[in-house]
Amino acid sequence: MDETVAERYLRLGLELGQHVDGVVDAYFGPAELAESVAAAQPREPRELVTASDTLLDELDDGWLRDQVVGLRTYSGVLADERRSYADETEGCYGARPTHTDEAVFVAAHERLEELLPGSGSLAERYEGWRASMRVPAEEVERTVSAVVQEARRWTRDILELPEGEGVVVETVHDEPWLAFCHYLGDFRSRIAVNVDLPLSAIELLHLTMHETYPGHHAERCSKEERLVRRRGLLEEAIVLVPTPQSLVTEGIAEVAPSLLLEGGAGAAIAAVVHDAGVELDLDHALAVERAAEPCGWAALNAALLLHDAGASEHDVLAYVERWGLVTPERAAHVIRFLEEPTSRTYVVTYLAGRELCRAYVGGEPERFRHLLTEQVRVRDLPEAHHATTRLL
Repeated sequence: MDETVAERYLRLGLELGQHVDGVVDAYFGPAELAESVAAAQPREPRELVTASDTLLDELDDGWLRDQVVGLRTYSGVLADERRSYADETEGCYGARPTHTDEAVFVAAHERLEELLPGSGSLAERYEGWRASMRVPAEEVERTVSAVVQEARRWTRDILELPEGEGVVVETVHDEPWLAFCHYLGDFRSRIAVNVDLPLSAIELLHLTMHETYPGHHAERCSKEERLVRRRGLLEEAIVLVPTPQSLVTEGIAEVAPSLLLEGGAGAAIAAVVHDAGVELDLDHALAVERAAEPCGWAALNAALLLHDAGASEHDVLAYVERWGLVTPERAAHVIRFLEEPTSRTYVVTYLAGRELCRAYVGGEPERFRHLLTEQVRVRDLPEAHHATTRLL
């Protein structure tokens, strides 16, 4: 029997994953399809380019076609097609990265100067503030697990979660990311938290809700139940890194923490950190994080410098330290992320995704619920276009 369009898409994604580990973020589709791909000789990237082009010719404009454009772009990268970093990023995610003027960072630094008084440089004061509420590495797993339970309780006010869903938490070392949601299918996830770099209390709260409730895990299990099982949208049974799907999913996860922390759940979730013996002034911490948020775009500038402008790693490290207000250790972590095959272009998904999804949601839980439960294209977020004209 001939494969359906959705099955061909799943196959293409799995075949791409044979070339670069981590391209397939999650797969919970037909086991026999995955087994047939695993048993076959991997197709060369150029064959995947041809197969992607053939599939694109058959697809109408829509979510699935956007996804195949991302696959075709990344297949072309593996097939040694020459393109700029900006072209590659836009082809994968549907958002074109451009340089953010350093004046944006200057303005953010000035606001942080007001919020973080004291002696020493701004970078020293910012790091000292983070260190003042650092969660001991040995307490991270227990504290994350406690935050998960509280965030899950409040997420139920936004979203009906599937019966039997849940997560397990573990700590890991030597990874290019701070935390990762490994969605296992059947409404279950394994949450890995990297304890190589110290975490402040506000960072721990953010990454926990980003990865679990109402972030990645909540989205994945909701879409498995509603889109795959109820509506038969088999294409949703795979999560592919170099595609527009990632920009939307990271945008959801970046908006998720503020939706709870700035709402009625804030005090209850912050209390979990206090129970771990860490002092946290939540209102002040949120104000500092909002002021520092524009500095995150320094990482995208760094990627453009590294991959398109040919800047040296030494100069890019210095750039990230200065404008991103991070320690040398964190700057090195950023550079490592920007050099990994599966994440070199991925930084745009957090930044542009956050701006697009935040503007779309506008503080309305029902609009956030729509993002969690429906297929959403990058171009489905038109209200956000004016907010990102400068950035994309």
